[in-house]
Amino acid sequence: MQKEPLKTESPKELQPEAAPKTMTLQVSKVQTPMRIDRYLTQQVENATRNKVQKAIEEQRVLVNGKPVKSNYRIKSCDHIHITFLRPPAPELAPEDIPISILYEDDDLMVIDKEAGMVVHPAFGNWTGTLANAILHHLGKDADDLDKTEMRPGIVHRLDKDTSGLIIVAKNPVALHKLATQFARRQVEKVYKAIVWGVPNPPSGTIKTNIGRSHKNRKVMANFPFEGAEGKHAITDYLVVEDLAYFALMDMTLHTGRTHQIRVHLQHLGHPILGDQTYGGATPRTLPFSKSEPFTHNLLELMGRQALHAETLRFRQPTTGEPLAFTAPLPEDMKTVLEKIRSVMKRTTQTL
Repeated sequence: MQKEPLKTESPKELQPEAAPKTMTLQVSKVQTPMRIDRYLTQQVENATRNKVQKAIEEQRVLVNGKPVKSNYRIKSCDHIHITFLRPPAPELAPEDIPISILYEDDDLMVIDKEAGMVVHPAFGNWTGTLANAILHHLGKDADDLDKTEMRPGIVHRLDKDTSGLIIVAKNPVALHKLATQFARRQVEKVYKAIVWGVPNPPSGTIKTNIGRSHKNRKVMANFPFEGAEGKHAITDYLVVEDLAYFALMDMTLHTGRTHQIRVHLQHLGHPILGDQTYGGATPRTLPFSKSEPFTHNLLELMGRQALHAETLRFRQPTTGEPLAFTAPLPEDMKTVLEKIRSVMKRTTQTL
């Protein structure tokens, strides 16, 4: 006999409904014909084929103002409007996950995030995130933070596979003041990256607009800096170590666009080693013997994009005191650099 639910349990029908998500897409003039369910799965972040097909069946996908079927083949310049119904997110819960805290006071923490950790929950990653670990660490002190958007106290973010420094506010006032510093570009952020090839000139500034790619909405793309598409993105770069066929670089952000460093280094023609999304994860043939097995081994050792948020400089939100922090390179990047240095030294000696 099935037990009745306890009276203290909240029935699903009483859970608050999340607001629907709407999106409008304009099919490119050069887009080849393709089933609309396949096209939307490629173009919409976190979209699955089943989710798209259900939206089409429920007439929440309109093409040129009219509902279509899943087998409709998109045409050049089609105007697509989609409404996705979003289920309520699970409640953010504290989790006892070890984190490396480099600094902490009454207003903030500076954390050295390890590669592979998601910063805040989202589709596919509801647990095991930095946000869950923060709630556990703060305990009752986290009660003042807004958890409705699943990112309590998190002022900025790092990609899952990017390691390094991240600031976390411990109260709403500190969060507001730190966010203002970021908005006014008063926070200095310097990253270390290992890239394919050596940029020439060895230092400079990359200026583009960055926005969603026309070909794949799940990734970002560069557009003309003075154009109408995307948002301004500015990055300074400096070659710290010339490794013949690779380079260790400093990347200083002046804006904070999604995937900015990764997209800018792809634009420069020197993608980050191991970056699967922006052209850095394919073994290459270099001008020395057995180079392809060597580069394949480097990618296996790295296992992610070789990008590390190394330095942060900002002001303490209450006192105004200047603060500066540096996180050492993680072991995977140090191992790869040592391997490159060793092989490059032997290679140059035989040339």
